Amino acid sequence: MSYRSRQADRSGTFAGGTPQRAIIDIGSNTVRLVVYGGTMRAPMVLLNEKVTAKLGREIAGTGRLADEAMALALRGLRRFALLLADLGIEDVETVATAAVREAVNGREFVAQLRAIGLQPRVISGEEEALLSAHGVIGAFPDAQGIVADLGGGSLELVRVSQGSADGASTLPLGTLRLPEYRKGGRAGMKKALDKAIRAAGWDLAATPPATRGALYLVGGTWRAMAIHAMAVSGHPLSDPHGFELDKAAALQIAEALAGSEGEALRGRERISSMRAEKLPDAAVLLTALLARLDPAKVVFSSWGLREGLIYDRLPAHSRAQDPLLAGIAVFASQRGAPATLATRMAAWTLDAAPARTHGSERLRLGATMLALASMQIEPNLRLPQAIDWALHKRWIAIDSKGRAMMAAAIAANGNQLNLPARLRALASEEALEEAIRWGLALRLARRLGAQSRRSLEVSRLTVEDGALVLRLAESHAALFGQPTEKDMKLLAGRLGIGWRVEVVPNDVM
Repeated sequence: MSYRSRQADRSGTFAGGTPQRAIIDIGSNTVRLVVYGGTMRAPMVLLNEKVTAKLGREIAGTGRLADEAMALALRGLRRFALLLADLGIEDVETVATAAVREAVNGREFVAQLRAIGLQPRVISGEEEALLSAHGVIGAFPDAQGIVADLGGGSLELVRVSQGSADGASTLPLGTLRLPEYRKGGRAGMKKALDKAIRAAGWDLAATPPATRGALYLVGGTWRAMAIHAMAVSGHPLSDPHGFELDKAAALQIAEALAGSEGEALRGRERISSMRAEKLPDAAVLLTALLARLDPAKVVFSSWGLREGLIYDRLPAHSRAQDPLLAGIAVFASQRGAPATLATRMAAWTLDAAPARTHGSERLRLGATMLALASMQIEPNLRLPQAIDWALHKRWIAIDSKGRAMMAAAIAANGNQLNLPARLRALASEEALEEAIRWGLALRLARRLGAQSRRSLEVSRLTVEDGALVLRLAESHAALFGQPTEKDMKLLAGRLGIGWRVEVVPNDVM
């Protein structure tokens, strides 16, 4: 199923004057406005504001959206509409999910939305599931397994494989409805949830383990669970997006949370009181999903329905872009490091310090862009801030090891070879050593001629006969100064080989 926008892209402006897109997501728990900028293949969040209206809190009992919940939601939505008008953002998409589509007074609420100038689309459960799956596919291009999007009113399940989604279904197992299953204690709750999942046709127990793939968890309550798991394990990263647990570890976390009380989780850093209250029930649901679906691992995704809406509107050539490089390219170019410069630098250093066993050329290019961007930061702030970029900014389609390697390359570019302990917790010594060589080669490239294009045209860096060779045109022989000599020695030492400089006629280069 395709969800193409019915209108052409339009440009609004935010700080910086670049085109923007806004999505208003009216869910059963929260009503949220998100404004995105940068490249839509890996959009940056410029504004993220929510109202916890709990529109779906009375659906199970009365079938209606509560009057006070509608009033709270509409108050927030009027503010959102005013903000968007003042910012000049016209590309706005408004969607409503389980609570509005199921409520007997949902149409009345939609009419009030139109009265304040919004054009809401009430999406079906199947559409919601597929859009969430598209968000996961956008974030994890090689995703294979099942997406479980947990909202306030419903749980959406959908299969993903080879860039497509199918088999979508929606179950009335949202966080606002899970308390209905508590009869018989936690054990009884798990049995009841397992029965509901099985009745909906979800049972992969007979599927060979090699083909089961991952269970991708989408939704705020799942993200709160990831944050809790990261804190418990002492994980050195901060972003729950992309955090992975094997099935055994996920089950251990879920069982521990299922046996806790929401009150005991209140006050935990980065977990709201609302999420803390929902976590024990969600944990029981996860134990049921793990038992019934038997995935190889669990992956937490911060990309879901909203990002699926963005991904779905992209043309095929944009979808084919590498989301890691697309995101870093915009970020770095805004900080004085255009992708063309980084590409030239990466090409110049390729022979001496390529991506070998542990990395990839996409990862090396991403590290190059971030390292060059870091040179615009004040020297006393440069390395800590740039390393934090690599480790903690929400890059897409990269794992913890890849983040650590980018950080190691950035550190080496700044001649910091004593790496922080947190990097060693994420990647092997061999992987970090490979990345250090990337950084040292980049340091040589940019310091040789102050990042000038000409300096790269009149020089070559190669490895020949067991030696690191810098070849310079006669016209630019003077570029080989004391800093260059130090950089050559440092890189050759890490490579474990000798080095030499050759000056050749200009017409040889």
